[in-house]
Amino acid sequence: MSTFNEIITLTNAGDIAKARDGFIPQAKVRSITVDACVDTAAWTLVINEETRRKLGLELEGTVFSTLADGTVKEYAMTEAVKFRWKDREHAMPACLVPTADDVLFGALPMEALDVYADPVDECLKGRHGDKQVYRLK
Repeated sequence: MSTFNEIITLTNAGDIAKARDGFIPQAKVRSITVDACVDTAAWTLVINEETRRKLGLELEGTVFSTLADGTVKEYAMTEAVKFRWKDREHAMPACLVPTADDVLFGALPMEALDVYADPVDECLKGRHGDKQVYRLK
């Protein structure tokens, strides 16, 4: 299967909570829009150090992951990142691969948004049409 990109908005979920609770103004919520590589072989959301810095994400632990060549490496995990594609959104930690060229949008984020990678049209599509099953407030 070929890879393709989709426009995804990433937001610091902690900032969203702070703004909601009145600790920071809404304008201080850190968010970026990226051209993410949809990668069904990636298990989660993968970001690089530059993206982590822009979003102001703290590190919260590590995870072992197997690379395409079979090498097992330990990577840091960030605090929750809210990701949005079209009208669908969810939040989860991201795997930090400091030198990654692209943001990778893997299997778990796709499941969370109830979407799949269509290899023919090379785009994300809703599993149950255009209506998301679950949406964060």
